[in-house]
Amino acid sequence: MRPDDWHLTEDVDEFLARAGDFLRSRPGPHVMQLTWAERVRKRGADAFGTEAPVFGVLEQAGEVTGTFYRLPPRSLGPSPLTPEQADSLAARLAALGHSPSRVNADRSTATAFAEAWQRHTGATPKLHATQVRLYGLGTLTPPEPLPAGRSRVLGEQDLDEAIFWCGEFSKAVGEDVTINADTWAETRYADKRYTLWETPDGTPVSIAGMNPLIGGQIQVDIVYTPAHLRGHGYAAAVSAEVSRAALAAGAKDVVLFADVANPTSNALYQRLGYRAITDWIAYDFSGGGQVPVSNGEAKPAAGH
Repeated sequence: MRPDDWHLTEDVDEFLARAGDFLRSRPGPHVMQLTWAERVRKRGADAFGTEAPVFGVLEQAGEVTGTFYRLPPRSLGPSPLTPEQADSLAARLAALGHSPSRVNADRSTATAFAEAWQRHTGATPKLHATQVRLYGLGTLTPPEPLPAGRSRVLGEQDLDEAIFWCGEFSKAVGEDVTINADTWAETRYADKRYTLWETPDGTPVSIAGMNPLIGGQIQVDIVYTPAHLRGHGYAAAVSAEVSRAALAAGAKDVVLFADVANPTSNALYQRLGYRAITDWIAYDFSGGGQVPVSNGEAKPAAGH
C-alpha cells in the first residue's frame, strides 16, 4: 500500500464523516479514537492549544481500514493496524514532517509503528513502564454482599468534590496535570459522570466515573479508592454501580482499562463480568535524524 492512502485532516467532522461507521463497527478496540474525536468535536480544536489535533483515515479500494488521531503535544493514537499499515502511516507522517513523541495503541499496533518509525526516522523507541489491559463487559455480576453504605451520583453542585477526588486519582497514577476550578474544563475529567460509594454515615470512600455514551459504548474511567480504605469491597461496589448505570444509559458495550501490573484490580473487574479484549502499550521516541517534509525543508525527528 502507498503512504498517500492515508488522508489527514484537522477537521474532526470530516474525519467522522469518513471513518465514523468504521469506528462504530468495533467500538471496543476503537474506544480512544471515538473518545478523542468526540472531545475535539465538543470542545473545538482551539481548546487544545496552538497546535490543532490531527486525524487520519486509511482508505483502500474505497474502504476505511485504519485511523489515527494526534493530539498536542504530539501523542499518536492509531486504531488496530497491520505491520504494513503501520509502516505506511510512519512513512506518511515522516514525509509530512510530523514528529509524534509517543504512540499509544494495542500492543501489536504500537510495536509495529514504533519499529516502522525507527526505520523511517532513526528515532529510538522506549517502552513506557505502564501497560494496561482493555476489558469489555459481558454479563454484569455485582458483588455479594455489598459493603455497608450506598452510591451517590455527583451533580453540578458537587464540583468541588469531583475536583478533589480526580486530583487524588491523578496524583496516585502519576499524571502530570493540575486539577482545580480554573483548569477543570480543560482536563479529560470534565466530561465524565461520577459516582461515590459512601459509608452509612455519609463518608465518601471510593469513586468511579464514566464517559458519555459514544458510538453505543461507554467507558468506565476512573476507579479510585484511597490506599488506607482498600480491602473493604468499596471499589467493587462503585464499579458495579457505574457499570449498571452505563447499561441503563443505553450502552451496548461497556469497557474499561486496568493496569496490567495490578492483579487486584484485574481480578476485581473479572469478577464483575469484564473480559479481556487486548493489551495496550505506549512507546516514547527519542533521537533520530532529520525528517524530510513535502516542501523540501527538514524538521527534527520525534523527540526533539
